[in-house]
Amino acid sequence: MRAKYWLATLGGFGLAITAVQAASPPDLETFLAYPFLSGLTAPAQGGRLAWIENRQGKRSVWLAKGADLAATRLAGTGLDDGMELGELTFSPDGRILAWVRGGGEHNGWAASLPPPNPASAVVQPTQSVWVSVDGAAPIEVAEGAEPALSSTGRLAFIKGNQAWTVALTPGAKPEKLFYDRGHVGELVWSPDGSKLAFVSRRGDHSFVGIYAGPDVPIRWLAPATAYDGDFAWSPDGTRIAFVRREGEPDGLASPLAETPNPFSLWVAEVTANRARKIWESPKTLDGSYPEVPDGMFVQWMAGDRIVFRAEMDGWPHLYALPAAGGTPKLLTPGAFMVEHVTATPDGKSLIYDANTGATPGDVDRRHLYRVSVDGGAPVALTRGVEGEFTAAAVSDDRLAYVGAPATGAMRVMLAGAKGAAHPIGEAGAPYAPSGMVVPQPVTFTAADGTTIHGQLFAAKGGSAHKPGLVFVHGGPPRQMLAGWAYREYYAHSYAMNQYYAAHGYVVLSVNYRLGIGYGRAFQHPAKGGIAGNSEYQDVQAGARFLAATNGVDPARIGIWGGSYGGLLTAHALAHDSATFKAGVDFHGVHDWSLFPSLISKPDRYEQGDYEAAMKSAFESSPEAALKGWTSPVLLIAGDDDRNVRFDQTVDLARRLRAQGTPYETFILPNEIHGFLRYESWLRADEVSVEFLGRTLKP
Repeated sequence: MRAKYWLATLGGFGLAITAVQAASPPDLETFLAYPFLSGLTAPAQGGRLAWIENRQGKRSVWLAKGADLAATRLAGTGLDDGMELGELTFSPDGRILAWVRGGGEHNGWAASLPPPNPASAVVQPTQSVWVSVDGAAPIEVAEGAEPALSSTGRLAFIKGNQAWTVALTPGAKPEKLFYDRGHVGELVWSPDGSKLAFVSRRGDHSFVGIYAGPDVPIRWLAPATAYDGDFAWSPDGTRIAFVRREGEPDGLASPLAETPNPFSLWVAEVTANRARKIWESPKTLDGSYPEVPDGMFVQWMAGDRIVFRAEMDGWPHLYALPAAGGTPKLLTPGAFMVEHVTATPDGKSLIYDANTGATPGDVDRRHLYRVSVDGGAPVALTRGVEGEFTAAAVSDDRLAYVGAPATGAMRVMLAGAKGAAHPIGEAGAPYAPSGMVVPQPVTFTAADGTTIHGQLFAAKGGSAHKPGLVFVHGGPPRQMLAGWAYREYYAHSYAMNQYYAAHGYVVLSVNYRLGIGYGRAFQHPAKGGIAGNSEYQDVQAGARFLAATNGVDPARIGIWGGSYGGLLTAHALAHDSATFKAGVDFHGVHDWSLFPSLISKPDRYEQGDYEAAMKSAFESSPEAALKGWTSPVLLIAGDDDRNVRFDQTVDLARRLRAQGTPYETFILPNEIHGFLRYESWLRADEVSVEFLGRTLKP
């Protein structure tokens, strides 16, 4: 909207005064028109790039090739149809690109459900594998997921928990590669394309197997009573490195107290029945298998070194270990986390993003670094107030990454050995809503003395007494950043926090304990989650900080969040309605004792601490404190949620109604946890904006 100007005449002096009425901030759809970029990948031999763009629900696959890596849109319907695109993978030489269309996120208990149908189409959607050869028009080759392309151009994929293959021609008939009584996954071809390694998941154990042809029995690598996986082929294809975790006696490990979960690295010879343990982690909490979003990242690198991620110094870092065994070398020392990692085509270096740097507040950003697998000091590749993450190596000295400014749009950036990085593949309308702010990194102290980080969204001008809004992320192993997030769900949250700040709220995003980015001890606190909900004190501390912030009306503080953030929103309203005057709860957990498979009743004589765990789970749930809940709440959920079952929202609504607590609901039939359609987010956000405006009056 254009600013309006007018003239006024004062008294008899005829003095013309030009007054300026501030332009109204952009509307909701303008803030939600951001492009989200994901899946940036390059083939093992480099030379090409691919990524996925989602702009207002219209998803597309992009391909960049040629000497200048000119980018073109390769696939996309141009419709907000709720059909996810993902799992981009190249053949090693980059000639073939495969991806998956359809499906959506889910927990294990929902794995047998059909693909979601968020658009309520009259024909059941499918999940299918698509390919493009040399940038030609894409073809749909089979129903399935998890595509893996060999160096010879052969495609394997998963359908019905089994491995299949299909020729890359229209109308070709898919064939099952082999039968396995387990759930097959993690398909990886050998470097020469003659063998396929996989993991067979079998409930209380798993094996690494090798398929070598239709007439050759599956070879199992040192099968044991353990969980084997996270494997990598040696460059010559003669050996496989894999990770082994022993696990706990069924049903007897207490969910109320963390115990060490050590792991070991093994090397197996592919053509012989020989495998040996080359290293094992300390039997300590810091020596446990790392529970970080991007996993172990086991990679066989140049110089016969195996690289992996571990938290032995209390932070997720990269280590290099000789394949013959020995002592791992820490490659990335420091008080920060290493997150997304990729290898250069020559196998000599690693490119990673981490929340560290020379700029104040970098603990809440990501910057790129390069380190040699031989060791030596990591080299900073990016710096400053913007964020950079999910790099892909185009060559040994050229890389692409997603650049994420605080107040503009995400872009795929290309950087070489010389010259400044520049964007590639930009398309569509520019995204730069007026009124966006640079979030201010802040810290505050919880009741037990723990330092908590957050980002404050506060626009200049407007009322001197604005309502405050606490935002709590989901996960919980997540970290909100001082800019765009690399997960689609939280990019939406960031856009909404910007919208609220532009429309008269002061927003505080709280990175509570259980989240990542601040060390292993912060992610695994005492009495967290179902063991006592210690993380809620961080939300309380955030509310106190926000109430004391200049320009915030402490009598008008609300809260919003989704998933685990929905749980904490419900906690805030149940425990502290005097502080939190309203809340928006997206698909939160409200009674942990209802959550499937969180606490399994042992099917044996020994019951462990099952009863105590169930009691603690309920007492750590919002519904245990329901009598104190008096503030109004808006409950939003999709009824095909495969992460947090819809019965959590149904149960809470019925309990609130029974005790007379004001609540409203907005339900999306057939939507899942992370809404697949832009229209779903838009409608939910419109209802949220209206509800908070009515209850907090910005």
